[in-house]
Amino acid sequence: MFEPLTWALVGLSLLAMVYAAVLAARDKRIDWPVLGVLGVVEVGLLAQLVVGIVQLVGTDRDVSGPFFVGYLIGGLLVLPLGALWALAESSRWGAGALAFACLVIPVVEQRLHEIWIA
Repeated sequence: MFEPLTWALVGLSLLAMVYAAVLAARDKRIDWPVLGVLGVVEVGLLAQLVVGIVQLVGTDRDVSGPFFVGYLIGGLLVLPLGALWALAESSRWGAGALAFACLVIPVVEQRLHEIWIA
């Protein structure tokens, strides 16, 4: 795995999580700045999917391919679903759901790292 990209994704998603949690605490809807950060994270997750599959094909390590690719794809789907939920929900819980979706990304990244080095 490409470690700098992983750490950047974790940092940006945690930043977006804190911002969404503040919006939820203030009973506000999500806004363009948080959606912009999510867009950057999503592009990074797409790049990680491509890099991860290329590295998986070229490695001689004993990596569980289906689990690894499943986590790569799952991580790619979490933020758009959380953003759609947040946009559809007009109460503070929309921003709360987005904060939770942003918290899932570091967990997925940790699991990808565990699968890669195991």
